[in-house]
Amino acid sequence: MLLLPFQLLAVLLPGADNEDDFQGPTSLHVIWISSFANRTWAQSQLSGWLDDLQIHSWDSDSGTIIFLKPWSKGNFSEEKVAELEELIQIQLRRFIRDVQAHASEFQLEYPIEIQGIAGCELHSGGSIVNFFSLAIEGLEFMKLVNDTCIPSPEWGRRAQQICTRVMEYHAFDVTWKKLLLETCPLFLLSVLDAGKAELQRQGKPEAWLSSGPSPGPGRLLLVCHVSGFYPKPVWVMWMQGEQEQPGTQHSDLLPNADWTWYLRATLDVESREAAGLSCRVKHSSLEGQDIVLYWGQPTSIALICLAVLVPSFILLLCFALCYIKRRSYHNTT
Repeated sequence: MLLLPFQLLAVLLPGADNEDDFQGPTSLHVIWISSFANRTWAQSQLSGWLDDLQIHSWDSDSGTIIFLKPWSKGNFSEEKVAELEELIQIQLRRFIRDVQAHASEFQLEYPIEIQGIAGCELHSGGSIVNFFSLAIEGLEFMKLVNDTCIPSPEWGRRAQQICTRVMEYHAFDVTWKKLLLETCPLFLLSVLDAGKAELQRQGKPEAWLSSGPSPGPGRLLLVCHVSGFYPKPVWVMWMQGEQEQPGTQHSDLLPNADWTWYLRATLDVESREAAGLSCRVKHSSLEGQDIVLYWGQPTSIALICLAVLVPSFILLLCFALCYIKRRSYHNTT
């Protein structure tokens, strides 16, 4: 674990003097997938993420980082970025070379696909924890914790052998310390500082109700849709008065194209019990003014339809009036 000076955290994140007030993305990590067709052909794909937000991609042809946000470079200079790109290139080449050289030794059969994740996470108080793990075909076989390689039991002796080789590999140890113990924490804080205007924004959720496929005779599937909110934490629950309904089921949080989020909460009830039920939405952007939608009353979905249909009707009416006026003008001439 790396403990950064709290003064540095306060400088890079103004207003974070109270560690409990810190909200928003806290993890910077790289995900990579290396595919090996045989002993002579391999390719790798990399992407950089701030929590669930992708902010970097990798140009494998030029070996350079693609910055997906104006602020995703942080305050790193062109020289620092070039140095980072060179370290990544070196590590990728070594990784591919070593896998191809030792695949048979560790009983790996082509084609081989290896996934990895490495990065650092900011905790309250300014401490930063680093993480690194590798998986083959989606099954983790090793991870590094506090500079110690931990093999996965599922891979048995092979994972132990790989861990032993990793810990003996001086070049890997140097790269680990350079990228994860030095570069990653500084890059994370600089990106958080450069992107704070967008990362700390508040996007208010919109909510509407609908019914899903009938679960059975005499039953209803009530659906509460919540979309457009940012940041990600949100609370959505079906209620009977002030009583939470324990049968509420939540979908996965899904990203929208504008970097906001969508969630769906469903409740399977008997039709006669639907009256009086409501969907309550809590989110930081609402500042305590929860959204409450009651089943059986006009909801925002009706307003959405109205907002679409009325302008369309007005537009058609304008076209019709223009057409009549033009026909009338031609007839008089």
